[in-house]
Amino acid sequence: MKTFFLGTEVLRFKGSKAQKKVGTKFVFSTFSLFFALCSFAQQQKDSTKVNSLDEVLVSAVRVTSKTPVSFSNMDKKEIKYRNLGQDIPVLMNYLPSVVTTSDAGNGVGYTGIRVRGSDATRVNVTINGIPYNDAESQGTFWVNMPDFASSVESLQLQRGVGTSTNGAGAFGASLNMLTDSYARKATGEISSSAGSFNTLKNTVKFSTGLLNDHFEIAGRLSAIKTDGYIDRGSADLKSYFLQGTYVGKTTLIKALVFGGTQKTYQSWNGIDSEKLSENRRYNSAGEYTDEFGVKRYYDNETDNYNQDHYQLHWSESISDKWSTNFALHYTKGKGYFENYKEDAEMSEYALAPVGTITTTDLIRQKWLDNDFYGTTFSAKYVTDGLDVILGGGWNKYEGDHFGKVIWARYASTSELGDHYYDDFSTKTDGNIFAKANYQLTEQLSLYGDLQYRNVHYKANSADTGLVNDNFNFFNPKAGLNYAFSEKSTLYFSYARANREPNRTDYEGGNVKPEKLNDYELGWRFNSEIVQLNSNVYYMAYKDQLILTGTLDDVGNPIRANSEKSYRLGVEIDATIAITDKIFFRPNFTLSSNKNVDLAVDGEYYGTTKIAYSPEIIAGNVIVYKPIEGLYLSLLQKYVGEQFMNNIELPAAKLADYFVNDLNASYEIKPKSIFKSITVTALVNNIFNKKYISNGAMYDIYPYYYPQAGRNFLIGLSLKF
Repeated sequence: MKTFFLGTEVLRFKGSKAQKKVGTKFVFSTFSLFFALCSFAQQQKDSTKVNSLDEVLVSAVRVTSKTPVSFSNMDKKEIKYRNLGQDIPVLMNYLPSVVTTSDAGNGVGYTGIRVRGSDATRVNVTINGIPYNDAESQGTFWVNMPDFASSVESLQLQRGVGTSTNGAGAFGASLNMLTDSYARKATGEISSSAGSFNTLKNTVKFSTGLLNDHFEIAGRLSAIKTDGYIDRGSADLKSYFLQGTYVGKTTLIKALVFGGTQKTYQSWNGIDSEKLSENRRYNSAGEYTDEFGVKRYYDNETDNYNQDHYQLHWSESISDKWSTNFALHYTKGKGYFENYKEDAEMSEYALAPVGTITTTDLIRQKWLDNDFYGTTFSAKYVTDGLDVILGGGWNKYEGDHFGKVIWARYASTSELGDHYYDDFSTKTDGNIFAKANYQLTEQLSLYGDLQYRNVHYKANSADTGLVNDNFNFFNPKAGLNYAFSEKSTLYFSYARANREPNRTDYEGGNVKPEKLNDYELGWRFNSEIVQLNSNVYYMAYKDQLILTGTLDDVGNPIRANSEKSYRLGVEIDATIAITDKIFFRPNFTLSSNKNVDLAVDGEYYGTTKIAYSPEIIAGNVIVYKPIEGLYLSLLQKYVGEQFMNNIELPAAKLADYFVNDLNASYEIKPKSIFKSITVTALVNNIFNKKYISNGAMYDIYPYYYPQAGRNFLIGLSLKF
């Protein structure tokens, strides 16, 4: 096996002996059957030494090169050289078909990701197999887990429907992350970085190593601050990660507690065309006119949220054929955002008129206090020519929504602490799945995947109305993998996905679930010099909830059903070793994304382009290693033009952009005190391109989210 290090990725080009067998995957329907299997397999237990027990945590939701699914992997070594404070979506920016966004313009705070044009609500995210997407909005809020990248051992992005997993259904991609593995020896690390817009990140990590060869305690503390590129787009973020691990010959038990707290000045309004030409960094959030006609900005127009995660995992390698994983989880979230409202209608805030006065300036807080808990489980059986995984999960969400007025110019008879609205919602989500990969012949393998998912959602608010919906989804998947040779493989797969509306869809009156049939045809080539992945996909939707480009009053995207739509595209990514010192990793996606016979509010528009779906997405990473320990990388990203609504309104078009970043890292390994000293520098947008990665439509008026021009981050990491 020959290994090349690319600075942004470790790539292993494998010969014939390195090809892994992947087997079949099957599933249980009940907990009793799951535990019965564990009990049976325990009797088969032998003393075989087990390696990589951590992988059992995510084996139920990950794939390998013999699974007929398009995917990309990143591990800790690939992440660390650009991990200077920016969020995980930004670190994934150079993967195929990926487009990232940042409200504050510099990759810190509220960031987002789209894959094949599908927004974050379509990207199923799991952490150690535990669902992370917010149950109601279905979105992923990375700002609530600042610097989580520092605790990620590896991640896998599956494009398209992918394989069955826990949590919300995947309509564009699945992202599963494995947190830090245990360390055998005691370690410590101190990392700091600083850069443009007063950005500062400090991280401290430690591990006791395996005590008595069985127990380890490890943790991390992080703090990130930035002013943001956008005016007042500041972020004050803190996070922690603590895990205790027991490692036996065939047993791995992990208890994890991690979370974060964030205070960000709101920057989700965007700016109009006029302000874009006058002042790209303008932010309207918190702007008001005082009683003397002077324009002012409220200094606490902020979003405040705290989120804590608790996970307990028990992985057991029962024999050389059987392994199991069982997990319990609980997430507590609580927070609010605060707004200054000028001339607000008192009746909307449960305030009685004061004489003839019916409007008032006020400060409101909108609160969310939620609990999310449940369990996931899986059992894996592997034998020659057969690999089976049986798994599932059950999760419940309870969300308390309420609003408070903390100050009003005319408070009438209100009392501090009064609620002007209250809404409680619940959502239960249960699923079971069976996955199997069977080696039919030496060259041909068959993949099958069956999932049953039940969702029950209840809400009752002025925005959603009375909701009490129950959904039952059956999601079959199947595929073939044919190896022409040790280096060349062809695959084909079909996947069915169903998905329930989210909370905002109910607010907009759209309550139809959506359906997707995903067809994937791919070819993989792996040699000593070139690794090539190519894939053609056709994603046919029924009642797809497409982004209109419009936002509600708190920045949530409004979606509407499109009766018939599709995404057709080709993805190609490669890794090319020119010499032992120079490597290229290009990728590009060409696609056609269309609504068929689109009608909106009774008006017919025919076939139109789906919003936020550029036809061309391309990336490239060029790495040069002149001397041992020094890596220089040029990272390039091109995103074609795209529309912000589905009727191809000329004003809704976002221009294409091409951005280049420069990354340098130098590591030295002293003989005493420190194990390593690493200096890292990142210059983003080195050619100072003025570009816009995201926007929204308010009726026919476009609003934009400008991104930062040339900016930098530099970091120092000490390991001991």
